[in-house]
Amino acid sequence: MTIPEISPPPAGSGKHLTFNSPLSAERADRMLEILIARKPMTILDLGCGWAELLLRIAAKVPEAVGKGIDLHEPDIVRAQRTATARGIDKRVSLIHGDASEFTTSADVVINIGAFQAFGTIAEALVRLRELVLPGGCLMFGAEYWEQTPTPEQLSKLWDGTAVTDCQSLAELVDEAISAGFRPMKIETITRNEWEDYETGHMADREIWLAANPDHPEAIAVKQQLDSQRSIWLRGHRDVLGFAYLILIPTLA
Repeated sequence: MTIPEISPPPAGSGKHLTFNSPLSAERADRMLEILIARKPMTILDLGCGWAELLLRIAAKVPEAVGKGIDLHEPDIVRAQRTATARGIDKRVSLIHGDASEFTTSADVVINIGAFQAFGTIAEALVRLRELVLPGGCLMFGAEYWEQTPTPEQLSKLWDGTAVTDCQSLAELVDEAISAGFRPMKIETITRNEWEDYETGHMADREIWLAANPDHPEAIAVKQQLDSQRSIWLRGHRDVLGFAYLILIPTLA
């Protein structure tokens, strides 16, 4: 049998996903309408991935300009391609770089699953508060513990995961309030959103593996996929939640 020469898709490409976070289209539309109703003129997405949220706001607010920053260059390339296809590339700057190094303020600031760029959640919220212009808001997304994991559950998660890596939902909201925000909207994802996100991230490599079982890289791809799936199904399923907060800065 001839060994196919096509290489496996890179892990984490998100080819089968619309959003680079566990987020349904219905929830995205609902939360973006809240942001759009505030008539933002400037949008800043820190750790933007392929910037789908940023691009959707920019498309619906023709006067707005936006900026997205991410360390993962393939995501920025994808975002730029999408912006061009939607005809908004002249109003949106997409930058391959470190989000923590940018100090531009904006009416709407977005930080979804990327608080680590600024340190801890508490440190990130304090820094992000400084970037929200008066009258603006922050859309913040982060993990939280739905229940405190046992040592056995922690052992099935990513290497080095500790209980202190996350907080409860109440503690997460308290951190936002301590940083100078009030919560306008608090939403938590459903199991279906987790499932769509996890399987979506693995789908292209699973399809490739099924079609290329004799490829020299097949064993390594299978091991990576099996490990990733186990962390989800045996580890964080029903233990780790994800919250979306729309936060309004309090008057200083």
